Amino acid sequence: MHPRRPDGFDGLGYRGGTRDEQGFGGAFPARSFSSASDLGHWVTTPPDIPGSRNLHWGEKSPPYGVPAPSTPEGPEEEPFPGGSGGSAPGQSSGEGRWEQEQLSRFAGFGIGLASLFTENVLAHPCIVLRRQCQVNYHARHYHLTPFTVINIMYSFNKTQGPRALWKGMGSTFIVQGITLGAEGIISEFTPLPREVSHKWNPKQIGEHLLLKSLTYIVAMPFYSASLIETVQSEIIRDNAGILECVKEGIGRVIGMGVPHSKRLLPLLSLIFPTVLHGVLHYIISSIIQKFVLLLLKRKTYHSHPAESTSPVQSMLDAYFPELIANFAASLCSDVILYPLETVLHRLHIQGTRTIIDNTDLGYEVLPINTQYEGMRDCVNTIKQEEGMLGFYKGFGAVIIQYTLHAAVLQITKIIYSTLLQNSV
Repeated sequence: MHPRRPDGFDGLGYRGGTRDEQGFGGAFPARSFSSASDLGHWVTTPPDIPGSRNLHWGEKSPPYGVPAPSTPEGPEEEPFPGGSGGSAPGQSSGEGRWEQEQLSRFAGFGIGLASLFTENVLAHPCIVLRRQCQVNYHARHYHLTPFTVINIMYSFNKTQGPRALWKGMGSTFIVQGITLGAEGIISEFTPLPREVSHKWNPKQIGEHLLLKSLTYIVAMPFYSASLIETVQSEIIRDNAGILECVKEGIGRVIGMGVPHSKRLLPLLSLIFPTVLHGVLHYIISSIIQKFVLLLLKRKTYHSHPAESTSPVQSMLDAYFPELIANFAASLCSDVILYPLETVLHRLHIQGTRTIIDNTDLGYEVLPINTQYEGMRDCVNTIKQEEGMLGFYKGFGAVIIQYTLHAAVLQITKIIYSTLLQNSV
């Protein structure tokens, strides 16, 4: 990720070519930076918060006789005669610039939060139906288009209530938290790098992917428990607590908890498909994200030269390319790995005595009675009994999910542009 900060900013109240040094009484000249490359030795990288540029307000007027260059936030300021300790007579321009910077910061956070809310909350009904279709080997309707998916969603909501489409949402957040926590702990106690530097080498890449693999292995039993919560029918589902996912995951590791059938696959046989899906998803997402970011930067550079870019456009160029890159990366990786995800979910759900909803009718329940011996047997069985399209059951839910995500991004961009134009 690249830090997103305006040119001429050093994190210590610097603006333009000079900085007021009152601690020395004006006896020593302020250091000037001629280019953005000089700032690289003095600027620390801010935390990577979606939509945040980590701006700090508190700059003072430059010394008399030193012109202050124009900034992205506003026009060139007029120096005020009175030494380094003086202040400009017009405080309204400074207050307006401060209000614009504050609006920029909070709007950036709002854009990032809107994207996260769409990915994890608004899209959850699509994830629920998508998983139910994937594990339903009985289904005659594959729901490959969004039209049939919307119809079955309406049927579930009518017969079981709104909770039928929002079940298991808490467990998905728990799995994400366990994944992040496990990755952090493993990286602290091992030499495995959590991030890959720009000067990477094959050894560093391999160690980083090994860290990801170990993280997926640790989170695997909890992912399996979360999958059961999202596909279990609301008709026979108990009102389990939010930590039921953790309890079931630990119980599956130590062999205790809810009794399972003999068809339940051991965790050791689930390690390879789980790690394979997770690592491939991470690799594809990372490559596409870097590629899309590079394309967007080149497009912005050629279409909006630095000297002719408006403040509104510069703000949009700072926030939205990363969000668009993340959107494209998630979409492509989910589409490419959808058949593998179908196989993975069927292996995880087998033998757990799970009762799912009938995705053909919308008002009945069905048991899961598969007898796959492993990943290869699952692939061959789906191909023979359901055809190649059997790997894409519920794909219409993916179309709805990312259409909704794209719409939210576009709406937030329009709102953000309107707010910035009104504040300029």
